[in-house]
Amino acid sequence: MPSSSVPISSLQSIKGVGPKRAAVLAEAGIRSVADLYDYFPRRYLDRTVIRRIAQLRDGESVTVVGTVTGTRLEGGGRGRGRFKATVSDGSGVLELTWFRSVHYFSKSIHSGDMLAVHGRVSFFGRTPGMQHPDYDRLGGSGEDGRAEGSADGELYKTGGIIPLYPTSDAMKQGGVNSGTLRAIVHRAFRDQPPRITEYLTPEIMEAYGLMPIGEAYRQLHFPDSAELLERARYRMKWSELFFAQLFFALRRTEERRSLTSARFERSGDKTAGLHERLPFEMTGDQKRAVKEIYHDLRSGHQMNRLVQGDVGSGKTLVAQFAMTLAVDNGLQAAFMAPTEILAFQHYIGLKQVLEPLGVTVALLTGRQKKKLREEQLARLESGEIDIAVGTHAIIEAGVRFRRLGLAIIDEQHRFGVMQRKALQDKAENPHVLLMTATPIPRTLTMGIYGDLDVSIIAEMPAGRQPIQTRLCREDQKPELYRLLRKQIAEGRQAYIVYPLVEESEKMDLKAATESYEQLRGEVFPELRLGLIHGKLPAEEKEAVMAAFRSGELDILVGTTVIEVGVDVPNATVMVIEHAERFGISQLHQLRGRVGRGTHRSSCYLVYAKMAGDAKERLQAMAATNDGFRLSEIDLQLRGAGNMLGREQSGTASSLRIADLMTDGEIMRSARAAAFELVEKDETLSHPEHARLRDYYHTHFRKRISLADVG
Repeated sequence: MPSSSVPISSLQSIKGVGPKRAAVLAEAGIRSVADLYDYFPRRYLDRTVIRRIAQLRDGESVTVVGTVTGTRLEGGGRGRGRFKATVSDGSGVLELTWFRSVHYFSKSIHSGDMLAVHGRVSFFGRTPGMQHPDYDRLGGSGEDGRAEGSADGELYKTGGIIPLYPTSDAMKQGGVNSGTLRAIVHRAFRDQPPRITEYLTPEIMEAYGLMPIGEAYRQLHFPDSAELLERARYRMKWSELFFAQLFFALRRTEERRSLTSARFERSGDKTAGLHERLPFEMTGDQKRAVKEIYHDLRSGHQMNRLVQGDVGSGKTLVAQFAMTLAVDNGLQAAFMAPTEILAFQHYIGLKQVLEPLGVTVALLTGRQKKKLREEQLARLESGEIDIAVGTHAIIEAGVRFRRLGLAIIDEQHRFGVMQRKALQDKAENPHVLLMTATPIPRTLTMGIYGDLDVSIIAEMPAGRQPIQTRLCREDQKPELYRLLRKQIAEGRQAYIVYPLVEESEKMDLKAATESYEQLRGEVFPELRLGLIHGKLPAEEKEAVMAAFRSGELDILVGTTVIEVGVDVPNATVMVIEHAERFGISQLHQLRGRVGRGTHRSSCYLVYAKMAGDAKERLQAMAATNDGFRLSEIDLQLRGAGNMLGREQSGTASSLRIADLMTDGEIMRSARAAAFELVEKDETLSHPEHARLRDYYHTHFRKRISLADVG
């Protein structure tokens, strides 16, 4: 909200906000009345959608309103107690249980309190319950309840819509609950009403049917009806997503105006040779991606394109066409992969395909012997090497290219922003192609990579057999091993993968190594097994992989080091131990190591116990092979920021009211408006855009924290 349009007085100018409450609110980012207006309710209590306790069903997430009829502490000892409260709404009794912060909840919830309780229902016998529910006090005997919460109870009874504000434990302990905030916001609107100047142009308002900003603020905090509330929420979400997309539109326009890259003038012998040597017909998605890349490379503007494709969809072939086009135009290409195994895989694959065409491919990793590395660096700098494949070692200071024209980054989400930028800095504005085999929902792609052009390869190559995925309990492993032996007897190969996570890496590695010895000595003594993990020297990893690829090993036992890039068409069985410890993305990537040939393949997810999110993850894996559908489920379970990780979650985490998981249609509308605006006015310098430009620079530009590369 523009500071010139609202009161900028301190919170202590509002009745009921003294120094103590002001300090608590300041910790939550509410330092002025303007901040208070931007502190939106997280949800609303509408009497028409509240469930009666007698109607509850196991597993559903609901809101219940009732009165606390009893409380009790159970258990004892440090950290082993629990706090329980029973709530009644006249139709039945709901039992609430807290295992954490027991002391706090036992002091906060009392008999007689009227609560709005939100959570997932579980039945224990005939009694419904919720564990660690979220709740809002609507009145009663708790702290601040009588003074500022009783009105909510009356509002609930009359059927009004009650805004419920987010409150942290620190706020609650400081005497500020949702009811307190509601009362403070009400007094602020009454005594210091905001005077908000509309910053969107009349043309945009009319074209997209948006509620005026002042009315949207009022309806968000004090909705008159469900319909007006929905319109207000739409306006706020649309505006937030519009300015996020405006950031992308302005940045892409600026880069295209100021950054010129080598124009790829011709398609020569190398590119033609690659096409002629293809043993199969490319998919429609592959052809479209190649066409889009060629258009970028011939434009004279720097290409910034993300190729997003499911496991086994053929992204590498698309990248090969981009590389041969670079070589045909007298330029070099760099191909950076996140692990040595993946870099080596790409090196072998590119060498086999491209060297017969006269393209020189070299490998650069951190563990190469000094003499070999120096030779490679000299050949790279002289231009003798056309394509350099490597890990992060390719971006080190001593690596120099003669004429780098194309930088390709595989599994780009596993590199930090600065690592990606370091590769781009190896030349004057090289074209950049990012690739990921981790499908990302389309809405999230727009929100995170809004200034990149995106090519999606969803179509799988002809002849690929769908992978059968089955859940397997620990006690079913003898039958699983029988099926695995049968496949190997038919000439196939298999993977057995164990989890390896950073928090327990040493223990996981020890368990994987011990399991390998047991499998080799007791379970499969007649078969040939190999072990691979991240701690092995590069030479040993390469030797084990070469043995498995050539068929000298029947079973490859490993950790998640084989997650991406390993391509052995004869491998048809993937066994993932302790599958409940893996995320959906990892499980899908591991499953993608099989099913790469013409033989029917299977993936077995072995679990010790399955509950909560783990159950949903494993059931989703068994239900579909579609990586894009799985990514949507993953997004629902984990949220945008957690799914992407710190490196990629800038826009997702900067949103205050919009939700990338649910607001896809709003995103598309806002994106269209933002890019259309910048197409008409590249610098927002037209007089009619002055307010919009000022609002963007004052309130959004500093919030969007994405770096200057992909």
